[in-house]
Amino acid sequence: MFENLEAFSKRQAELMQKMADPSVLSDPDQYASLMKEYRELSPIVDKYEQYCRLERAYEEAKELFESSSGDRDMRELASEEMQAADEEKQSCEEELKWMLLPKDPNDEKNVIVEIRAGAGGEEAALFASVLFRMYSMYAQRKGWTVELLNWNETELGGYKEISFSVSGTGAYSRLKYESGVHRVQRVPETETQGRIHTSTATVAVLPEVDDVEVAIDSKDLRIDTFRSSGAGGQHINKTSSAIRITHLPTGMVVECQDERSQYKNKDKAMRVLRARLYEKKQAAQDQAVASQRRAQVGTGDRSERIRTYNYPQGRVTDHRIGLTIYRLEDFLNGNLDEIIDALTAADRMRQLQKASEPSI
Repeated sequence: MFENLEAFSKRQAELMQKMADPSVLSDPDQYASLMKEYRELSPIVDKYEQYCRLERAYEEAKELFESSSGDRDMRELASEEMQAADEEKQSCEEELKWMLLPKDPNDEKNVIVEIRAGAGGEEAALFASVLFRMYSMYAQRKGWTVELLNWNETELGGYKEISFSVSGTGAYSRLKYESGVHRVQRVPETETQGRIHTSTATVAVLPEVDDVEVAIDSKDLRIDTFRSSGAGGQHINKTSSAIRITHLPTGMVVECQDERSQYKNKDKAMRVLRARLYEKKQAAQDQAVASQRRAQVGTGDRSERIRTYNYPQGRVTDHRIGLTIYRLEDFLNGNLDEIIDALTAADRMRQLQKASEPSI
């Protein structure tokens, strides 16, 4: 089944030989590129070698079983060894299948996260701030860096919208499942009669790309400056340091007001614009994925949801996989891995099933 993996082993040996070459060692870029490929190949090669060992162990036990027809105890021992090796081999086989699935080319990219208050007015804006705090704490747990890009704050400290970047190894691979409508059920701070309200916020997770992947013609941009609002003291309101970029061909508008420097705000705004254009480009290339994503992100209406946060019951429910956990506070403090791991596993299973379907 995995005979072609011998090529992976040969390539790994070639890479080791090249990385020992003095001319490569003196070229940091070439060495880094070879090392990256080596690290990607190594887990597959190691797993394949384990699979081969288990296959040999099974065949040896089988041979012993067949040659011990007159020795009951030996046949029983060989049978147990056959069963154990077969079970381990099947498990190893499933892991190898997953490792050989095509990887999302964006998985190792940094991300730009956009959170927008949906249905629910001020309570939805307050929930958006809760989600921002949750993702910030998750990033901190992972050793990632969070950089605020733009926000529209309400009087009570909520956010009508907020965008920020998350930089770190595997950021997109973990956060990509967060795109969609998040619903909260709780008694709002502004509620005087103790009634439970339902509000929503929409989260979009975009892989961050560089200008090589998305070329933007300066002639297609209209750049406006305006005075920043919100936190920052008097200085931030006295100067027109905030930037608004309009991409004329698509009508996309991006704002950034986090920095006091107009140049820095423009740079951040361009990062967001590139990410949005990249997503649009991907959608055009794969309509099936685009339709799935649009259905997931939705409009922010209460009836469209991927996850519910129920405060009275202390639970979080992810509706895509039907998983409920009863540790809401811990989850909102950034401990998201249980649900993200389950979503990753469900996605892997879907990919494996699709890969095993006969082609027409």
